[in-house]
Amino acid sequence: MTTRTNQSKRKSKWKKLFFTLLIVNILLVVVFVSLIFWPVSKKEYAVKEETSAEDSSVFVVRTTKNNLNELVNAYIGELNDSKHQYKIELEEDVHLIGELPVFSSTVPLSVHLEPLVQENGDIILKLKSISVGLLQLPNKKIMEYMGKYLPMPEWVTVNPKEEEIYVAVTDMKIKSNFEVAVEQIDLDANNLAFKIKVPYKTLGIEQVD
Repeated sequence: MTTRTNQSKRKSKWKKLFFTLLIVNILLVVVFVSLIFWPVSKKEYAVKEETSAEDSSVFVVRTTKNNLNELVNAYIGELNDSKHQYKIELEEDVHLIGELPVFSSTVPLSVHLEPLVQENGDIILKLKSISVGLLQLPNKKIMEYMGKYLPMPEWVTVNPKEEEIYVAVTDMKIKSNFEVAVEQIDLDANNLAFKIKVPYKTLGIEQVD
């Protein structure tokens, strides 16, 4: 009788875990916007802890250029607290459009970048072309101005020497403590995928032996 009771309890436990993870999988797509791209104030940053495969699950979320473009620009809008605005357009490449100060005025900025996904899930945006109005300036100098005047999150680094921008997606601070990494970016095929590692403790689920 005791054996049957224990078996029943174990089945009930696994059934609850199964349905909980199923619900989470469905909800992830819906809440992807707020979980990934919405900024968190420095005071709310949590210490990132490494989670093993035993106490977390990894989900792959796929989206399109149009959807990601809206999310990125909504996030940039929160950062644009200075008079030097910019936006991103995902086309056949990553197109940054904005303005930079020159003397007492501003000049239009146009930068085309090639996204390269790294093994660790970060992105390198490699410079393809860059211009500031009709001015003739070295690429490195323009990128120095970008790093100085354009508001960017702390996990984005402009590297003028290498003519690239490093986007440390894996260093993003998220309220839920979810861990995000880039799985694939294929702009030509309009196929973009992100990996999200969900710690069980974030959902209030005890580690399963």
